[in-house]
Amino acid sequence: MKKRAILVLLLLVFTIPCVVFAQIAGGSKAVSPRMRVIIDNDFSGDPDGLFALAHLLLSPSVDVRGIIGSHLKVGDGFDHSQTQADNAAKKATELLTLLKMNGQIPVVAGSNTGMLNDSTAVKSAGVDMIIKEALRADVKTPLYILCGAGLTEIASAALTEPKIAGKLTLVWIGGAEYTDLALPPPNYSNPEYNLNIDIAAARAVFNHSQLKLWQVPRNAYRQALLPYSQLQTRVKPYGEIGKYLNTVLENLMTRLQQYHLNIGETYILGDSPLVLLTALQSSFEADPSSSEYVLKNCPRINAQGAYEYNADGRNIRVYQRLDINLMFNDFFAKLELNAK
Repeated sequence: MKKRAILVLLLLVFTIPCVVFAQIAGGSKAVSPRMRVIIDNDFSGDPDGLFALAHLLLSPSVDVRGIIGSHLKVGDGFDHSQTQADNAAKKATELLTLLKMNGQIPVVAGSNTGMLNDSTAVKSAGVDMIIKEALRADVKTPLYILCGAGLTEIASAALTEPKIAGKLTLVWIGGAEYTDLALPPPNYSNPEYNLNIDIAAARAVFNHSQLKLWQVPRNAYRQALLPYSQLQTRVKPYGEIGKYLNTVLENLMTRLQQYHLNIGETYILGDSPLVLLTALQSSFEADPSSSEYVLKNCPRINAQGAYEYNADGRNIRVYQRLDINLMFNDFFAKLELNAK
């Protein structure tokens, strides 16, 4: 009898995992959210933000708690209106509709203007959204604020309620190269584009806050090159969202040609690392384990938008190499699965 019981136990040990795995692999419960995110981006500007948003919304490991449409620099060629944040929120809603997710995720506009200085917060629905989510006491999943443009909303939220600094991680696409790590590209803009959207906000985050910061500076986000060939073969054929993203980007590329700006056959989807560093973290000991970063003392940012060494600056992550293959292959696969 004892031997029989041992045999039954062994059979259970070796067969139950196989049965459970088979059920999970064939169902929709294999992946569930393990982090909360709020994405804050200038969706009426460079279309890379729309690609990142689509990718994020198709990622089952993240719980997207909100979407904030943010402003651009005054007079920006992508959207020179005075309602840039409102327009960005409308673009985000348009994309949600294409994915049949309209009404499922709150979409709000941030401020249509930048901060007056690095100590005066703006007021907006975006600021309120960040503070409310950060101060929640009913959840334990980590919160990430994903910024692919200026830092107006997160800087204002930290100024308004400093307690949020220890309750979230800010992932920011922006800032110039660090001179000890990389060289700027030819004919580079100074200050860097995203930092220049709101220098006062960047100064508030870097100089005055204690926000946990993962920075993806220009030399890193420029690695996210999507070839036109893959736009045509891996994006365009897959559903209404694929057609939409292809049209948005192809129209821009055509328009640039009319202004005698020949950008060749690649486009930098510089905001997509926001998804790579969150949704695609490693399974165990969760972290963006296939991308490389260095720890640096958070520099001070001066009034001109340049870094100044700060020996007392908190440690921040500065990403240098990104797993672009993982990022794009996952994006393409999710578009294909969504189209089925």
